[in-house]
Amino acid sequence: MTSPAFYVNQSRRACKLLKIVIINLRGLTSVKKTTLINIFLRSLFIHTTLNFRRMQNIGFGAALIPLIRSLRLPREESERILTTHLQIFNTHPYLSAPILGSVARLEEDQVARGENFDAASIKQSFMASYAAIGDIFFWGALRPFASIVSVVLIYMGAIIAPLAFLLVYTPAHLWVRLKGFVEGYRKGKRGFEFIRSLNLPGIAIKIRWLSMVVLIGLLVWLTREGGYWPFIQTVGIVVKFTALAAVVFCLALIRKGVSQVYIIYGALAVFIIASWGGFLN
Repeated sequence: MTSPAFYVNQSRRACKLLKIVIINLRGLTSVKKTTLINIFLRSLFIHTTLNFRRMQNIGFGAALIPLIRSLRLPREESERILTTHLQIFNTHPYLSAPILGSVARLEEDQVARGENFDAASIKQSFMASYAAIGDIFFWGALRPFASIVSVVLIYMGAIIAPLAFLLVYTPAHLWVRLKGFVEGYRKGKRGFEFIRSLNLPGIAIKIRWLSMVVLIGLLVWLTREGGYWPFIQTVGIVVKFTALAAVVFCLALIRKGVSQVYIIYGALAVFIIASWGGFLN
């Protein structure tokens, strides 16, 4: 398991990198250091204005306001840019910062250098893939793993158990947000290269298997009583390991591409047949 210190160190390195990159860009662009920091800080609250009509559009537009102000454009042009980015937008909140970084750079280049980039189209092309990647990694792997670690520490009576979730989960998403914003601003329309280089779906698979190992260890720990194993002498061990084998089998089916709907209905059919046969009595 990656230690929390790793994510803390990466967060510190990302902060240093943010300062270096912004200092280097000050001579090339008209955007100030404080403007970029303001955009990033606003990106942390992009999900607070979630609405059913256009999702995260208000949060995205609000995050770009410091950039629009710093460009000192005519009122009509400022309104056009803001209106463009108030269209429907929905992605994973943790991966919105990389998109904001790319869009900010593209809008700035379009004004300062006259480069014709459709920032809105690039934003739309990023949001769907980033939403899937973020859901798979953060919601589907890292958050459950952090919860499992916290539960294990609570059972063991560790004093840091209440903070374990935050220590495992928070540094990771803050680092991805900050480093993604920096790389998005630095590379513009090629800002996706950073997220792709992380291979978050691949890491998510490893975290899920690690979570299963931790759960198996917790199962073994919970079944121990006073240093001996009385459940071995009963049918309870068969039931426990059968349930565990069923979970592993379902995971294997999902990895093979079998629809989860088929797995659910299949399990329902098995339980109905087992109930009729008296196997569950």
